[in-house]
Amino acid sequence: MRGEPISEPVVPEPEESAGSDPAGSQSGPPSSVPRRMMRMLVGIAVVILAFDLVTKVLVVAFIDPADPVRIIGDTVTLTLVRNPGAAFSMATGMTWLLTLVAVGVVIGVIRIGRSLGSPWWALGLGLVLGGALGNLVDRIFRSPGPFQGHVVDFVSVGWWPVFNVADSAIVCGAILLVALTLFGVEPSGSRTSKASKTPRKGDVG
Repeated sequence: MRGEPISEPVVPEPEESAGSDPAGSQSGPPSSVPRRMMRMLVGIAVVILAFDLVTKVLVVAFIDPADPVRIIGDTVTLTLVRNPGAAFSMATGMTWLLTLVAVGVVIGVIRIGRSLGSPWWALGLGLVLGGALGNLVDRIFRSPGPFQGHVVDFVSVGWWPVFNVADSAIVCGAILLVALTLFGVEPSGSRTSKASKTPRKGDVG
């Protein structure tokens, strides 16, 4: 009697783990770097906002506008000033417009922060966000009314216009962001080389 051929058992191939899959390594889950950078950005903004609010509350409570506190003679003083304009007392009389600009800045910084990969960009944007929120709180809640409130300024240095912690944070953050751009540091953390910006000979366009 002729027997049937015996087929060899089929051994299932071992499944490759997600970490060993070449395609998976390229198109795997989103990196956690943007989340860390966003937490860093928000943390810096919260610290700046808290410091700004606390200093303004103390200044309003303990400093008389007619009696500035002298730190270094008449050069550096703490002088309570109600500012209806922008940073360093610019654009007075446009409080409602400045409020809308501040809201736009806050939204823009948050949107950029969701894809950050550079801690330096997170630092700069965190400073700008914290400062913008600090002055925005004044414009919304202080007199003479909502979205028209005057910002509390109190640091007077020589001939420089009176400013506050929020103003300083915005300026320092903006300077840092400009420097990063000039040095070719992208928000993603990559660096733009000069060679990629300079067209080669024979390139059309």
